[in-house]
Amino acid sequence: MEASVLAAAESALEHVFTDRGLLERALTHASLAGTRTESNERMEFLGDAVLGLVVCESIYTRYPQMLEGEMTKIKSLAVARETCAAMAHGLGLPGMLAMGKGMQTGGELPMSLAAAALESVIAALYLDAGYDAVRRFLRPRVDPVIDKAAESRHQQNYKSFLQQYAQQNQLSPPQYRVLDEQGPDHAKCFKVAVEIGDRRFGACWGQAKKKAEQEAALAALRELGVLGEGEGHEPRTTAPLGQ
Repeated sequence: MEASVLAAAESALEHVFTDRGLLERALTHASLAGTRTESNERMEFLGDAVLGLVVCESIYTRYPQMLEGEMTKIKSLAVARETCAAMAHGLGLPGMLAMGKGMQTGGELPMSLAAAALESVIAALYLDAGYDAVRRFLRPRVDPVIDKAAESRHQQNYKSFLQQYAQQNQLSPPQYRVLDEQGPDHAKCFKVAVEIGDRRFGACWGQAKKKAEQEAALAALRELGVLGEGEGHEPRTTAPLGQ
């Protein structure tokens, strides 16, 4: 791997490695490595655990009154593939990955590979400099995600939030209706509406049934006045659940 790539990675990670071999392995995809054990797959496993520990520690110390169930939901969002991939792109990691020619499509790297790149370099940083170095690097990046999730109170699981709203306001359980579906079997889109009692809320399309249901639940929460749009058009709670 070129020294310029490793230097760019060190700059992104804000750390000069004592053992650059760790960083090189973290940026080597299995499609290019001689064996899978020489790729970043094992480091991905370790980095996932280290990231989870940093996130859990942050939630635990920053929100001393938060119960376990809520902490678990926030942790799931903070370590989700989408979150990790976004962080990886912000650091420029996808462009630093060494991959076989078959993986070099010229398009955007799949979300799973971008997320794996982040977890792998976290492992490399941990092995080279220890947990405190990882914490210093990650906390400024994961704490805003944690805070946003804590403030939203729904952690982007709108179906669960709508179910909770219905229960606390003594309404009928939400029912999801597929109104239409289009496209081939391997790329089908669904139109779904949610009903609570005899009230049907606005229908939404999604590239998967679960995605469409989440969008329909979000639409219902907005119609009910429970969620509005905050900065960046992010859904934000506008009223206590019990009201």
